[in-house]
Amino acid sequence: MTNTIGDVEQADVILLTGSNTTENHPVLSTFVKRAVSFKGARLIVVDPRRIKMTSFAHQWLRPSLGTDVAWINGLMHVIIKEDLYDKEFVQNRTNGFAELKTMVEKFTPEYVEQITGIPAKSIIDAAKMYAGAKKAAILYCMGITQHISGTDNVKSLANLAMLCGNIGIPGGGVNPLRGQNNVQGACDMGGLPNVFTGYQPVTNADAVQKMEQAWGVTGLSAKAGLKVTEMVPKAHDGEVKALYIIGENPLVSDPDLNHAEKSFGNLEFLVVQDIFLTETAQIADVVLPSACFAEKTGTFSNTERRVQMVRKAVDAPGQAKDDWWITCEIGKRMGLDMTYENAEQIMKEIASVTPSYAGITYDRIAYEGLHWPCPDKDHPGTPILHTTQFPIGKGNFHAIDFIAPDEKIDTEYPVSLTTGRVLYQYHTGTMTRKSEGLNEKAPGSFVEVSFKDAQKYGLQHGDIVEISSRRGSIKAMAKVSTKAVSGTVFIPFHFAEAAANRLTNAALDPVSGIPEYKVCAVKLSKAA
Repeated sequence: MTNTIGDVEQADVILLTGSNTTENHPVLSTFVKRAVSFKGARLIVVDPRRIKMTSFAHQWLRPSLGTDVAWINGLMHVIIKEDLYDKEFVQNRTNGFAELKTMVEKFTPEYVEQITGIPAKSIIDAAKMYAGAKKAAILYCMGITQHISGTDNVKSLANLAMLCGNIGIPGGGVNPLRGQNNVQGACDMGGLPNVFTGYQPVTNADAVQKMEQAWGVTGLSAKAGLKVTEMVPKAHDGEVKALYIIGENPLVSDPDLNHAEKSFGNLEFLVVQDIFLTETAQIADVVLPSACFAEKTGTFSNTERRVQMVRKAVDAPGQAKDDWWITCEIGKRMGLDMTYENAEQIMKEIASVTPSYAGITYDRIAYEGLHWPCPDKDHPGTPILHTTQFPIGKGNFHAIDFIAPDEKIDTEYPVSLTTGRVLYQYHTGTMTRKSEGLNEKAPGSFVEVSFKDAQKYGLQHGDIVEISSRRGSIKAMAKVSTKAVSGTVFIPFHFAEAAANRLTNAALDPVSGIPEYKVCAVKLSKAA
């Protein structure tokens, strides 16, 4: 997030898209609801489903799946045409405005309506509401990123924010809501194939040299590694022969699950390190039991870039160990002396090699976290990014055209499927599905259909439905709901016994490598 969670309450307008916030980020959603209910903020929700946040919205735009670039370009078309953009910000802090203006000229409200299904008047009204605010915040989540155009979608939202000068100000910003509790921290620490900690490129000779000196090694590779979504196909083809998986359950969460299972079956060696025996751990050659959050001391970096302490509350059971200890012991057995006394010593090393974390120490975050970048021990942290300039100087507009989703509906597969989460379960259910109370609230999978589609396919609430795509089939209970839009169904992905990802499409965003979880073509039939 460029801004903080609390900062949302300072916004005059909040644009929320690709996020079922009340179910995926229930704590954060209270800030949005408070801003609207008590502080006069106006809310624009862009989502194909009638999610709970639409009941708080002043405007609800309901686009067809996978058409985000089109409606964002449509908003910018209106803002530029009506002369509502922030000319001072555009002139002083951006490049590429002319190219952007040329690109969005064709995205008239009427043209956008043809692509997205959003009425032209709604595009105009939303554009004027967003551009008319002194402070407007954009919040988004995986409904924006999990498309073959996910990177384009994010760049388009950044275009919109820069166009209206909503970067670097309280109550503004472009704010991704992270999908898991330490995704931000994992990325910060180099849990990506192309960077060291703090997003220092592995292809940068100075960064490589710095890491070699810090670790007392030579010959670090300056070549970017594989993305997760590249590893699995290569395992299928025999190019990747071993995988070491920590805290992930791809045999429920990966797209095109039937293909993923075949890929894992072709591995010569699989190691899984986790707190429970997940579906993936069950097929592993070696399982390494690790400690959960309450059983270890360290830090988490949350969605607003706040680095926070977590302290050990209870001892880990059995032979479970801290993840860092396990990693170090493997390193020692491979010939590298990875010796640390504790997590704090590791944090000191992180600060020494990571400019954005250089000023963060356990003493400083003992009672309250700090937002990176925090470049030295006297720096107060940076709650709001880009207040005076961007890291590259001026921000670049990107002229982006609309591209359709990879898979389209047809006569054989006439229904669009999107996937997501429900409030009472989390991710692949590794932890939440072991809770009796949560299982009472959300016991199993379902397919959410509109009343119109239920009639069309002869379904009633509670019927068992077979849902099939070009990749596989599952059975789930029909949930006839006002949330659904005709022609589109929703299935949560938590439930291994009816895994939505047996249906989803493994087509990837060419830049990020994220699969298109949010749209594919399926067919429905009442199960025998």
